Amino acid sequence: MPGRECYHGKHWIEEGEEHDCWTTTEAALTQDLSDDLRDAWERLRETAVSLGDQRIYASHKSIMFSRTSCYFFVRPKKNFLELCLFLGRTLKAPQVRRSDRASKSKVYHIIHIRHRDELEAPITEWLQEAYELSDVLVSNAVKVRAKSKHKPKSNRNAPR
Repeated sequence: MPGRECYHGKHWIEEGEEHDCWTTTEAALTQDLSDDLRDAWERLRETAVSLGDQRIYASHKSIMFSRTSCYFFVRPKKNFLELCLFLGRTLKAPQVRRSDRASKSKVYHIIHIRHRDELEAPITEWLQEAYELSDVLVSNAVKVRAKSKHKPKSNRNAPR
């Protein structure tokens, strides 16, 4: 039986069998959720969709929500939905399990969702803030790039 073991998924792949363990779907990631978690997932997704235009896609073990860059993602777990939200500030709230700087301009926040009723203010407000921040960060990046194009080049090799 020629074949190989998948490095990531640790399952056997027959020779010639197509395999891509990075590709998945929302349905595959949410199929084993309990009824409470499925309700919470549906409400979270509806809330995000109501914010405006965006791309929603599955990647490995996460479901990503992005405009030009990801503003939050969800990792469905057995007992909760792990929400990772990117904001321009650090939140101090009991819902936030962990937070840390993701970049110069963004701080990630980990929030566990166990029930549909948890998806109300302040979490919905934070989602809105993250959605709007992603637009602001893109416009700021465009301005910075435009300014940097007009910088005079230094002449390092010029005689002194």
